[in-house]
Amino acid sequence: MGGPRTIIEIGPGQGALTEYLLAADAHVHAIELDPEMVARLARRFPDHPRLTVHHRDVLDADLTQWGPATIAGNLPYYITSPILDRIRQAREAIHTSTLLIQKEVADRILAKPRSRDYGYLTVVTRSWADAAHVVHVPPAAFRPPPKVDSSVIKLTTRPEVPPELDAFLRFAGHAFRHKRKTLRNNLSAIYPDADWEHLPERSLRAEQLSIDELRALWGKLS
Repeated sequence: MGGPRTIIEIGPGQGALTEYLLAADAHVHAIELDPEMVARLARRFPDHPRLTVHHRDVLDADLTQWGPATIAGNLPYYITSPILDRIRQAREAIHTSTLLIQKEVADRILAKPRSRDYGYLTVVTRSWADAAHVVHVPPAAFRPPPKVDSSVIKLTTRPEVPPELDAFLRFAGHAFRHKRKTLRNNLSAIYPDADWEHLPERSLRAEQLSIDELRALWGKLS
């Protein structure tokens, strides 16, 4: 592909990462909610031809409007899941997302079936993207240091997403609704006519099934 890349930076703050993105010859669309940080970005990068700062909430932004792009950013920990959902909705325009997030959330995204951290967030993210751990970031790397560890992960959008993804994720949400309950207990109200006695998964918990196994069960019940 010719020409400069387009990068959407979420939460640029004072522009520490922005500087490196611009040095890589990318056109950066920086989405920042804090008006003080917006003003600091304007002072640090006055009239930069490849930087557009958008003073708005990322949860209200259309991430597809700048065409094919990659995402980078330090996600506010308290809204990580909603931001991931916005990226999922924009996945046809987003190739990769490199994100600094709370380590606990990264562990859940990267978890394997039948592990403590495996759950709905794992399924909802890994159903449309491949996830990889990039680096661990300790609290001492920040000023002031937070009370939690962080991780950088990279999400790569899969070229082909399974059909009816939204319907499957609604099913998965019900399957994981009560983590310690069996699939039969979590799903019988949604599928009251299912022949549960002949389903081998009836006594298992959702965390014991891989994404492919959950999709197979969804197919049986649907």
